Amino acid sequence: MKIAVDINHPAHVHYFRHFIREMKNRGHEVMITASEKEISYQLLNEYGLEYKKLGTYGISLLDKVKNILILDFKLLQAVKDFRPDVFFGFGSIRNAHVSFLLGKPCVAFDDSEPSPIEHLLYVPFTNAIVTPDCFKKDFGRKHVRYNGYTELAYLHPKYFTPDPEVLKKMGLKPGEKYVVMRFVAWKAGHDFGKGGFSDEARIRAVREMEKHARVFITSELPLPAELEKYRIKISPVNIHSVLYYAQMLIGDSQTMTTEAALLGTPAIRCNTFVGEHDMGNFLELEKKYGLIFNYDNPGQGIDKAVELISRPDLKAEWKRKLDVLLADKIDVTQFMVDFIERYPASLKKATLAVEKKVPA
Repeated sequence: MKIAVDINHPAHVHYFRHFIREMKNRGHEVMITASEKEISYQLLNEYGLEYKKLGTYGISLLDKVKNILILDFKLLQAVKDFRPDVFFGFGSIRNAHVSFLLGKPCVAFDDSEPSPIEHLLYVPFTNAIVTPDCFKKDFGRKHVRYNGYTELAYLHPKYFTPDPEVLKKMGLKPGEKYVVMRFVAWKAGHDFGKGGFSDEARIRAVREMEKHARVFITSELPLPAELEKYRIKISPVNIHSVLYYAQMLIGDSQTMTTEAALLGTPAIRCNTFVGEHDMGNFLELEKKYGLIFNYDNPGQGIDKAVELISRPDLKAEWKRKLDVLLADKIDVTQFMVDFIERYPASLKKATLAVEKKVPA
C-alpha cells in the first residue's frame, strides 16, 4: 500500500511518526508532505523523517485563504509520481482536495470541534473522519470514533520513555522542582477571536510560581523583557520529558495541556475556549479523570496553581489518576495502523457498529 501522510503542524509529526515507522516496517510505502509552521520542519529533521516541503499558508487570515489553492497545487505536484492509494492526515484541507481530484480515499483524524471553517473546507471531500469518542460533533456515516486521545499515539507508555538526562540539560539540581509555562500565538484559523494569558497575567504567574519552584517558559510569542530569562533552551524533541518531570504545566495551549495530562503532570489551562462549548477532550480530562483544570480567567488559574503546588504528594496523586485513564484507553497508534491497513473494510465495520447501536 502507498500512503501519503500530510503534516500541517508540529504536533502532527508526533501524532504520526510511530504510525509511519510501523507501516514501513510492515512493507508499506509512505510519503510525507509537510507545510512549514513553527518547528514542523525542525522536528521532521530531528526525527530523521524524509519529507517534501510544501511551503507555508502564512500568518494572517488573508494569507491563509489565498494560499489554500497554492498548497493544494503543491501537494498535487508532490504526490503525482508517488500515486498514493490513500491520503492520511489530521484535518488536512489539501489532502481532502487533492485526494478528491485524484479519486483516492482520504482519512482524517481530528479532535477540535470549534473549527467550522476547516470542517467546511475538508469534511465534504474526506471519506473518513476519525475522532476521540468524547468529540461532540457528529459527521454522520463517515464519522469513526475511538476510545482515546490523539496524543496517546506518541505518549502511551508503549511509545514514550522519559529521558532523565533532560534535567541536567536544564541545569536542575537533583530533586529540584520546576514548573513549565506554555503560551501560544493564537494565529491558527480556528483561533480567531480567542485568547489566553496577557503579559500582565504571565508576569503574575511567574512571580507566584517562582516562590515554590524553578520556572521555565515555552512561548510562540515574544515575552516581556523581564521574562525572557525564563525561556527554556532545549531541543523540541525533549519537551515531553520536560513535561513528564515537571510539577505542573500552566498556560493557554491546547495540545500541551493534553500532553501534560497524559504524562501524569497537573495541567492548568486558561483560555477563552473554556466554557460550556469547550472541546470534549478537555471536558473529559477534567470532569472524568481530574487531570486538568480549565479556566477562562487566567487569574483563577494562577490561584489554583498556587493551591496545587503546595501539595507534597501532587505527582503521586496524578500518577494514580493517569493509571485509571490508561486502563480505559486504547493504543491509538495501533488503531491507526489497523484502520488504514484494513481500509475500506475498517470504515464499513465502524459504520455498521454505530448503526447497530442506534435504533432505526
